[in-house]
Amino acid sequence: MKEMLTAAKAAKLEIARLTPAQKNAALEAMADALVARTADILAANALDMDAARDTISPVMLDRLRLTGDRILAMANGIRAVAKLPDPVGKLLDEYIRPDGLQIRKVSVPMGVIAIIYESRPNVTSDAAALALKSGNVCVLRGGKEAFRSANTIVNALREGLRSVDITENAIHLVQDTSRASATALMTANGYIDLLIPRGGAGLINACLQQATVPCIATGTGICHVYVESSADFDMALSIIENAKTSRPSVCNAAEVLLVDKSIAADFLPLLHARLADRVELRLDEIARSLIPGIRAGEADFDTEFLDYILAVKCVDGVHEAVAHISAHSTGHSEAIVTHSEDAIRSFTAGVDSAAVYVNASTRFTDGGEFGLGCEMGISTQKLHARGPMGLAELTAYKYIITGDGHIR
Repeated sequence: MKEMLTAAKAAKLEIARLTPAQKNAALEAMADALVARTADILAANALDMDAARDTISPVMLDRLRLTGDRILAMANGIRAVAKLPDPVGKLLDEYIRPDGLQIRKVSVPMGVIAIIYESRPNVTSDAAALALKSGNVCVLRGGKEAFRSANTIVNALREGLRSVDITENAIHLVQDTSRASATALMTANGYIDLLIPRGGAGLINACLQQATVPCIATGTGICHVYVESSADFDMALSIIENAKTSRPSVCNAAEVLLVDKSIAADFLPLLHARLADRVELRLDEIARSLIPGIRAGEADFDTEFLDYILAVKCVDGVHEAVAHISAHSTGHSEAIVTHSEDAIRSFTAGVDSAAVYVNASTRFTDGGEFGLGCEMGISTQKLHARGPMGLAELTAYKYIITGDGHIR
């Protein structure tokens, strides 16, 4: 670990000095190498899948699975990042003081970014691409379930860097997947400039409690959909179905449904008919009096299920919906389905989450869907970055002050 961190720190200056053209050429080479190594990556992923098959749930197994199409999508994600404007050296502000001092505020790379993540191999290429484009070195620490896949992916990406004469030390993968390596990154003061954990609540809480390096909390998503009394039922059912079932293992999937009491008797039977064959409904007392389902416990409204489970609660209007979200949300993504302008204003003003949707699925909280190419994670905090973290969120800034012999 010490050797890896030393090499990463030593590569900081070279990567920070790369021109936009050099970075884009490197990204294209990384994408090409990824595609060229598809067979190797799939073979490694098959070993990971075999080892994990009886240890993780089917939906989590789907997160781990790679296919030729998914690898091609990873490569296309890298190419999409190459096409984005360079975030480094951007003039953020400029002004002249009354004494004649010229002050410019300019974006700069963070330095060395460490990412601790779990069983999603595509995070490996996304993180490496975003880090390089923003002039940063990345140190990746994946979960044991995806280690063979991630290692083969990183080897391909480093091969791409070598092909365009850029140091392969811009990208590192920690070879130890024990808790000790995660703790080492959390406390690597002087080596790590920013730590980003991507995973479940346990990982994120561990980083927030133990990290002595700067850390951005990401990921945990107890996301809500609120069906307001004026909602179009067909629209609401479509949004809920997409938010819950399109990929339940990801952080932008809906975990809680709030339904206005005034429409519950009409709407909930339609919901049951639409989802009950695929989704376990955990219902509050009002909902259970209207449709079959499991009685919801208090913990069900504070749980990121990451599975085909949906907690359902009936609320008395938009203000109670906002109050419930305020009490139980992780600050990720919330949606309202409504035709009421008053409800829209109350909901969007009252809900304090990174992404607030009106008549759209929470599943859009994604760097690619937001036009960022891909993402380093979804920040659920407010300091420095919030929501999908793209290139701009991986830069800091410095002031450049020009005088003419000025003294104070």
